[in-house]
Amino acid sequence: MNFDNYKIIPNYKSNKTDLFLADEEDILACEKTLNIAFDTDYKEYVLSFGSGILGGTYVRIFLPETIILTLAEWKNRIDEYWFWDEGKDVLTKDEVLNSIRIGDTFDGDEIILLKNEYFILPRNSEMIYKAGNTLDETITWLCSSGILTEAFSEREFEPFDPSDLEE
Repeated sequence: MNFDNYKIIPNYKSNKTDLFLADEEDILACEKTLNIAFDTDYKEYVLSFGSGILGGTYVRIFLPETIILTLAEWKNRIDEYWFWDEGKDVLTKDEVLNSIRIGDTFDGDEIILLKNEYFILPRNSEMIYKAGNTLDETITWLCSSGILTEAFSEREFEPFDPSDLEE
């Protein structure tokens, strides 16, 4: 992943740039628990930036612990409120229920990982989008495709304490 154009900015509440990072053990434990392998980009992102919002409050990538702690509730919600039938040629409901949610957007779109591919479940559309094979490709798609939000090039990262995460 190319982090050269990423800039860490102060948290709006604390005005600090303290990072809340994952460590290798967290990543390995999550991979073992969920029987998955994260791509290098995801690992580098959570080891280098951690918990926060990228792109002027647009993209939020979850730490491994958050993925595990919120997965069951997320799958229950997806099962109960499934509405992405227009995207069934991209992923079926069963495939989505076998994926993991690794992040979301400010608009409520969800970023999921299935078999080393990233997909987006938009909040305001019944379509499902394949966003990339790596986290870098996925973030680029989210910020630059112009499909879910107006395209933007800014890559500011605002850290936040994951214990403040509200589900």
